Amino acid sequence: MARALKSDTLIEIDHVTFGYDASRSILNDVDLRFPRGKVTSILGGSGCGKTTLMRLIGGVHAATKGRVVFDGEVVDVRNREQIYRLRRRLGMLFQFGALFTDLSVFDNVAFPLREMTDLPEVLIRDIVLMKLNAVGLRGAAALKISEVSGGMARRIALARAIALDPELIMYDEPFAGLDLISMGVAAKLIRSLNDITGATSLVVSHDVPECMAISDHVVLMAAGGRVVAQGTPKELMDSMDPEVRQFVRGEPDGPVKFHYPAPSVADDFGLVGTTAAAGTRA
Repeated sequence: MARALKSDTLIEIDHVTFGYDASRSILNDVDLRFPRGKVTSILGGSGCGKTTLMRLIGGVHAATKGRVVFDGEVVDVRNREQIYRLRRRLGMLFQFGALFTDLSVFDNVAFPLREMTDLPEVLIRDIVLMKLNAVGLRGAAALKISEVSGGMARRIALARAIALDPELIMYDEPFAGLDLISMGVAAKLIRSLNDITGATSLVVSHDVPECMAISDHVVLMAAGGRVVAQGTPKELMDSMDPEVRQFVRGEPDGPVKFHYPAPSVADDFGLVGTTAAAGTRA
C-alpha cells in the first residue's frame, strides 16, 4: 500500500482566539498556515501575540477558541503523552538563550541528547561537536557560558535547539540585542540550517530587514492579535496598505499609534474641572 503523501502545511492555526484572562484577548480569530520546509517570519510590534502563538504551537497553553494542528494532529494540552511526543519534533531558540550557566558550552548542547535519547557518550560527543561546528563554535566547546559573548550564546542556544534534528525550529526574537555582524550571522544560520536540514522554521521578530532577507513567507500581526497581512517578502514590501507600509518602512506616523489606549490626560490628572474653573475666573 502506498504511503500517504504529507501535506504541504506543517502547522495550521485554525481561527484561534486566546487570552490569559477573560478581560483581554491576545489573539483574535487568527487563521494561518505555515508551509512545510520553509522559513516563515511572524512580524509585529511588542504585545501583538507573536510569542503567544509559539506557546500555543508548543502546547504550553490551550486555545480559547479554534484549533492548533501540528502535522495533521490537533494539539491537546491535556494529553501529556501527545504533547511530549510532539515536542520531541521541535526545537526552540528562546529570546535570551535560556542556557544553563552552570554547564559548559558542550554540556548545554549535549543536554537534550542525554535527556531524550539512550545514545552512548561517544556518539553524543560527535553530534555535539557537529552541531557546534554548524554554528561556527566547535572551538568553544570547553568554555563556560560566562566566558562567551551575547552573540555566541545565541548561537550555542541554536546548536542546542537543533541537537535532536527537529522537524520544526521556532526562533523567538533571534536578533534582539545583537550587533550588526552577529545579526547577519544569525540570519544566515537560520536560512542555511533550514535549507540543509529540510526543517520548517518559524521566526518571531520585529526586525524587518533580516526577516525579509531570509524568509519564504511573512506574516504581519498588529495590536489586538490581528493578522494584518501575509505573503512573500516582496508582496509585503510593495504593499500600499497604510498599516503594512508603516511597519515595514518604520514610519513614525500612521495607523499604528505610539500611545496605548488610555483616558485623556485631563481625565487622568483631574484637570477637567480645574480647567473649567480657571476659564471662569479669567
